[in-house]
Amino acid sequence: MIDTHCHVDLYPDPSAVAKAAIAAGVSTIVVTNLPSAYRRAYPFITGVKQLRLALGLHPLVAQHHKAERASFKELVDQTFYIGEVGLDFSPQGYATRDIQLASFQFVLDTLQGKPKFITLHSRRAEAAVLELLQRAGRSPVVFHWYSGPLTVMQSALEQGHYFSINPAMTLSPNGQKVIKNLPIDRVLTESDGPFVSIDNRPAVPSDVACVEAYLAQHWQNNIKEVQRQVLENFRSLLLKVKTEL
Repeated sequence: MIDTHCHVDLYPDPSAVAKAAIAAGVSTIVVTNLPSAYRRAYPFITGVKQLRLALGLHPLVAQHHKAERASFKELVDQTFYIGEVGLDFSPQGYATRDIQLASFQFVLDTLQGKPKFITLHSRRAEAAVLELLQRAGRSPVVFHWYSGPLTVMQSALEQGHYFSINPAMTLSPNGQKVIKNLPIDRVLTESDGPFVSIDNRPAVPSDVACVEAYLAQHWQNNIKEVQRQVLENFRSLLLKVKTEL
């Protein structure tokens, strides 16, 4: 199993979540919200084969971005994985729209010419994110928990991007609509724990099994074939990232 987006450091007991993911055989990309969080997590994650630590600059903590940009630039060559980054123009994030735009442009500028796996946030800002990616010549990336217009999603697909699906998306009409319109070779799995809940508890990496079960039904296939396809998609994305930049 593959969890391409999990905030392991934000659980009450990150160590327990990490150990459980390893025991369950889930390869997990551990996203962070700020470079300072990346620094704190690095000693515990580095060297663990099934866990990969990602460097982030999350749009919903934009008030901290200016103080953290220098650290982002300093740490960017320490990891192949970037996330969570992006834009959030929902009511929760709109007040910091200008800071977010400056920060996301800073991230794209900092990553120029660097092959990286990028998992990004685009809530209510999908078209703006896609435009900035296109201007920067950045493709492919992963749109995590996409909830925007299908027209923008189609444009993103045409530009080579991927989409990661979490358990919450399989339960919502909008999420199901997104999944229905995704080609099989652009789908990845994620938990987005602890922000996604399952049975009144925070989702954990092994809960990507719920996504696999949904995809098996939707694709009219078995779980093993779903896992094979997701793994193939992930490997294909990594190969493209490493060869296209």
